[in-house]
Amino acid sequence: MSLRFEEIDWQPTPIGEISLRRRRHPVSGDDVYEVKLGDEFLMSSLFTTGEIALTELALAKLPHTELDVAVGGLGLGYTAQAALDDPRVRSLTVIEALAEVIDWHQRHLVPLGSQLTADARCRLVHGDFFALAADLRGLDLKEPGRRFHAILLDVDHSPRHVLHPRHAALYQPAGLRALAEHLHPGGVFALWSNDPPDEQFTSALTEVFAQAAAHIVDFDNPLQGCTSANTVYLAGTAPDTP
Repeated sequence: MSLRFEEIDWQPTPIGEISLRRRRHPVSGDDVYEVKLGDEFLMSSLFTTGEIALTELALAKLPHTELDVAVGGLGLGYTAQAALDDPRVRSLTVIEALAEVIDWHQRHLVPLGSQLTADARCRLVHGDFFALAADLRGLDLKEPGRRFHAILLDVDHSPRHVLHPRHAALYQPAGLRALAEHLHPGGVFALWSNDPPDEQFTSALTEVFAQAAAHIVDFDNPLQGCTSANTVYLAGTAPDTP
């Protein structure tokens, strides 16, 4: 049985002090992994429904049998693992700004670390997703100009509540237009948000993409004894025309 509470790692980073903690759930007895940035909770293995739905909703829009997928934000790895669980995915590029988070996975300090690092389709890249999205060379500097069938983003709390002010530009039409250039025709951009659907952001998506919609993802919240919700935005580029 694990300790009731353990701080597994703590590191200073350019955006603040980040820590990985494990605690035992008082009812189920399961280990719960949590990531904090300073005093703010970033993620918990207790709440993964929205992160998994981000992948599943996006990939369900794609008919392709061989998919190249990019993920912005590694976190505890649930979005990435959901992509690898889809047998159509032939490559997964996960871009994470904090080397410390990648190190947690490589050292198998988090539950999905061994699975992600053992899968030959998966590459963990230390980089700034937002800078790469705005770069004409694209999200994979090893292959400039490379396009993806799906780009999944789970970094900020929402388009309005960002972890760093420079992230905000991506959620504007110009930033979304630059990101869309890294998708194949008929490709999908998907975004996780902790806030309710935002009409202003949905409007920005429809200005850039051929189609866009916000999906509410409900999940049980045992801490509050209620049902909570995340939002997943899906936006698709126009397919090739004959």
